[in-house]
Amino acid sequence: MFGNTPRESWAAWVKPDHDNRIELASRGLLVQQNGRNILVLAGADALLAAAPRTCRCQPGSPGLLDSLNRQGLNEHDIHVVLLTHLHAQLPAGLSAMIKDGETPRLLFPAARYITSKRHWTRARQPHPRDRALFVPQIVRQLESSGRLDLIEGPDCDELGAGWRLHVSDGYTPGQLLPEIDLPGGPVIFAGDLVPGRQWLQLDVTSAYDRNPESLIDEKERLLDYLVACGGRLILPRDPEVAMVSVLRDRQSRYVPFDSYQALNGFDT
Repeated sequence: MFGNTPRESWAAWVKPDHDNRIELASRGLLVQQNGRNILVLAGADALLAAAPRTCRCQPGSPGLLDSLNRQGLNEHDIHVVLLTHLHAQLPAGLSAMIKDGETPRLLFPAARYITSKRHWTRARQPHPRDRALFVPQIVRQLESSGRLDLIEGPDCDELGAGWRLHVSDGYTPGQLLPEIDLPGGPVIFAGDLVPGRQWLQLDVTSAYDRNPESLIDEKERLLDYLVACGGRLILPRDPEVAMVSVLRDRQSRYVPFDSYQALNGFDT
């Protein structure tokens, strides 16, 4: 997750376990607008229905549907699913099902799925470097669903007014970063361009990034835009903080402030 950053540096920011693993969140964004429920996801990890438990003693893992249930919603209530990209790292149960030849179904049977046309091309014809990050069973089901919208520009009719789509190629070609207008200033879902606070540092990139130098340039442009307009950034992988405002200090470093641990009921 920290690319060529020395371990002695990143281990001071997040505490690794004895196998150098760190805790990461998998945070989606639910936007309720004009009677519609729009779900924004960083990747396709949560798109497949969970594997069934093999015995009663096996605990279920809380996931996206549990979070929606706490908001009084189920998968049939979602109108739009915006996928920043289609990378997916599946839990062991789903991976085992696929290995055995089964195809778990896609969730959200009434929703339109949105991703970028450029990223869709990558998902259907991946490079050897990132082929393992795409799950063919997800790509094929999206293609055959009849509910897939591929976006090329900053606007999307399906999302409606108050949305703008930024496109980033540094992490993966055609990653979508949605911006939402709110009374207190715009909010941008950072996807895997800025997955957490530690990646606000311009030179911190990950080994997953397709083009680290381009990613740094994209990150600087996006953060400068947020600073100029007083916007906020939603961090999908940060286990402690859901959203931050950003300033640039006298050393030209991007510094988070006004952190939000959760966004339940946030409307400003």
